[in-house]
This record gives sequence, C-alpha cells and structure tokens, in this order.
Amino acid sequence: MTVRPPSRTQARSAARLAAVQALYQNEMEATPLASLLDEFHRHRLGGEVDPDLDGVEYADAEVAFFDDLVRGVLARRDEIDALLTDKLADGWSLARLDRTMLQVLRAGAYELLARADVPVASAISEYVDVAHAFFEQRDAKFVNGLLDAVAKAVR
Repeated sequence: MTVRPPSRTQARSAARLAAVQALYQNEMEATPLASLLDEFHRHRLGGEVDPDLDGVEYADAEVAFFDDLVRGVLARRDEIDALLTDKLADGWSLARLDRTMLQVLRAGAYELLARADVPVASAISEYVDVAHAFFEQRDAKFVNGLLDAVAKAVR
C-alpha cells in the first residue's frame, strides 16, 4: 500500500489546528516561543498521538505555515486583539470569550491581516472548520461572522 503525503490544503488545515492548540498552550502556560515551536515540531506535527493507540497520528502539517501563524499571532497580538474587540458586539470583550475560541479568532484574524496569499473565503472557512473541532454549530457561526467582519476591515 502506498501512503500519499497530504495535499497542501490538508497540510495547511492541520497547521491551522495545531497553531490554535499551540496558541492555547502559550496562553495557559506562557510557554516560551522557542520551546513551544520545538515541542510541536518534535511531538505534534505528524507524530504519533499515543503509542498505545495503535496507528493514531497527528496529521502532517505544513511546518513553515504553522510557524508563521504562531509567531505572527504572538508578535501582533495587541493589534489583533484590538481588531477583534472592535468587531465584537457591544457589551462583549475578549475576556468573556472561551480561551480556545479566542485562539481560533486570533489565528484567523492574523491570517486575514498578514496572509494575502490565502483567499478570504478560504481562511474563514478553515477557521470555521477548526471551531467545529472544539465547539457546537452556534459557536462556529460566531467565528464565521466575526472573521467576516475582520476581513471587511482589513482587505
């Protein structure tokens, strides 16, 4: 049986999901950037999830894309947070958001701000899919609406 490498789309999808996880870890544990990237490179990007779970592996991710997302969000976090805050409904603040949701939104906003090579619709759709990995449909719709507002402001 021939094992095919993941397509670029699949590798970028895996990178987005891993970036959200890395950003969450950084948020919760204040893991230094170099250590965080090293851990994900060695153990999570295409590695085995658990040796006891025979054959269950993390999806291969586009490492350079993953690195750009994590580094970019952390470097531009204040700018991203201001943009997200501006697009939240009155009475809402980033502090009210679930910590995972916040990382999904930060990564999506960064990609819309800094990755002009990625079409708006693709970026939004990808982060809606990431939201589905963690949340219910209603929350995924929230991601869609907020990132759409961000896209209109920055592109």
